[in-house]
Amino acid sequence: MHYNERIIYCVSPNCENPTNHLGDRICQSCQTPLVYRYLWAKGAVNISPGTKVANRYEVITEQIWLDTQPGKTPQAPSQLPASVIPYLKLYAERLHVPQPYGIVTFEDNSEDNRSHEIILFENAPIDTNGSLYPIITTAWEQAKAVRQLYWLWQILELWKPLSQMGLAASLLSPQNIFVEGWCVKLLELPSTTSTFTLQDLGQSWQSWVIAAKAEIAPKLSLLIQEMCQPDAHLESISYQLNKLLLASAGELPLMVTVAGFTDKGPIMQHNEDTCYPSQYTDLDNYLKEHLLIVCDGVGGHEGGEVASQLAVQSAKLQIRAWLQDIAEQMEVLTPDLLQQQLAASLRVVNNMIWSCNDEQNRQGRERMATTLLMAIQLPQPVTTNTGWESDNGHELYLASIGDSRAYWITRHNCHQITLDDDLASREVRLGYAVYRQALQHSGSGSLVQALGMSTSASLHPTSQRFIIDEDAVFLLTSD
Repeated sequence: MHYNERIIYCVSPNCENPTNHLGDRICQSCQTPLVYRYLWAKGAVNISPGTKVANRYEVITEQIWLDTQPGKTPQAPSQLPASVIPYLKLYAERLHVPQPYGIVTFEDNSEDNRSHEIILFENAPIDTNGSLYPIITTAWEQAKAVRQLYWLWQILELWKPLSQMGLAASLLSPQNIFVEGWCVKLLELPSTTSTFTLQDLGQSWQSWVIAAKAEIAPKLSLLIQEMCQPDAHLESISYQLNKLLLASAGELPLMVTVAGFTDKGPIMQHNEDTCYPSQYTDLDNYLKEHLLIVCDGVGGHEGGEVASQLAVQSAKLQIRAWLQDIAEQMEVLTPDLLQQQLAASLRVVNNMIWSCNDEQNRQGRERMATTLLMAIQLPQPVTTNTGWESDNGHELYLASIGDSRAYWITRHNCHQITLDDDLASREVRLGYAVYRQALQHSGSGSLVQALGMSTSASLHPTSQRFIIDEDAVFLLTSD
């Protein structure tokens, strides 16, 4: 079969002629960008490249497949195999852990004529050309010091949730750990009956220290020696690694530019979005280089526009006070503590909107509610590896409630770094359905939480910490 005879389909449901030659980037009929979604095929054996499976999946290599009909919902049984459940329950870690996409049965035409159940995964460490990203040990020597430490930090952050599920072995083999720029990505979650400890993780890192950058190698070596001790504690190791990471990041120059814009668009009669900064708000000189907020009044709730405005005003006050407190601290504050404080600030914002609803006697769908997405570039002072005092450790904290989304865009990659608080995502986290199937359920996009929707006792903001170690754009958007 010649290359130009292979077909990929346009994702636009309104396209009159959706067939295109594999390799095209734009639909020849409707000019919609074509989606090349490469998948990791677990359980695929002895399948030749070029094979078409289930009349839609093009086999690139034995375990890397291309979905040639990416606009079509993939198949998955209602009773999911037990092996996919751990992936679903780790949906909150989808930046690092691949997610089940679909399940197909492949009929082997060999003499025994067996059928194989093949699980397809998206978010695997596969690039836009259908090749695996480099494993961490391959990329390690070329990485700068802060990037080396950031990769280790991400692995350490994954240690607790994976250990609790008996999946710690996933983090012990460099062959299973890939890197997509700044982001650590696992290929699979191998199951094992063995129990692993922090010592095992430290031992797996020992060979890497030899090639660590000179400015961090001595302290990193001591830290790994401590990890290998029988009495090593995750909290202590995490604190020390974070301090070393911030000290390394603090050596880098940092320039932050923040901008915001909102518009009702061509369809809506009025705008329920509010952002900070925007062309309609006065800039706070203290906040303008550190804070970005996007709020979207929840559809179907009266007063969504008012709720989004109240949320932005209240959040600005809370974050201003929070940043001033941090600036006065003498010690480096841990990400866990900072995320707890951030969540507490958002509960204050929630209570304010909730109280306004009660004061105005709003009931049912009359009650005001809004999503909130907030990025904070935290100027936490740190002592660098060379001993000078830096006023910034390059930390970016992200907090989200609802379905407004954030993207981290670099020269080479674009990552969606938030998860929607909707019914589809909840179905996945509970292990009930794969995400692509959950999207087809009635009401899949309905929010399960928003500011003002319920009391703070049932509010669970999602917060994350990132390290800015290269030029990047953080894009926050409403839906």
